[in-house]
Amino acid sequence: MRYKSGHKEEARARMVAAAGRGFRRQGYGGIGVDGLAKEAEVTSGAFYGHFSSKGEAFKAALVTGLEELRQGVEGLRAEHGAKWVTAFVDFYLGQKRVCELGSSCALQSLTSEVQRADAEIKTVFEAEIEGVVSAVAGGLPGRLPKDRRARAWALLSILSGGVTMARAVADKDVSAAIASACRAAALKACAEI
Repeated sequence: MRYKSGHKEEARARMVAAAGRGFRRQGYGGIGVDGLAKEAEVTSGAFYGHFSSKGEAFKAALVTGLEELRQGVEGLRAEHGAKWVTAFVDFYLGQKRVCELGSSCALQSLTSEVQRADAEIKTVFEAEIEGVVSAVAGGLPGRLPKDRRARAWALLSILSGGVTMARAVADKDVSAAIASACRAAALKACAEI
């Protein structure tokens, strides 16, 4: 049977998305190839047709997740102009804080996995997060690129750490209080010094 043009790329994209959901929900150590294949609704053999290992799937999911974050920042900048930071902070501490974990932001949900990973994964993460930081810094006020980058690092750290903490508590009011405190800190971090 002959597949239409682009079938293999579409199948891989679906598997990367499924792997991202699986790793976000269960962590790298909590899901195996069989679980990733099940998440993608394919056989383990089909999985290995696209990835040589679980580690390769993790790398692909990590890259895709951080690319989505960068593209989201760029989209908000284009849509909201000077008010993009507030829209970003509110989205991240709102929807991305309470959504199902499989749909959470890769920065918030996969960074803890990266810190346990080998140097190759850390290098991939570093390259991708630099792209996100550049997208954030490019939309911040101020003349000095070094200052804008520092504020971009602070913003991303506040948001991802805040969502991690807010997700870790059982009480919805405590979660909301964490988000509120992080919102104020994030907006202050983005203000021009």
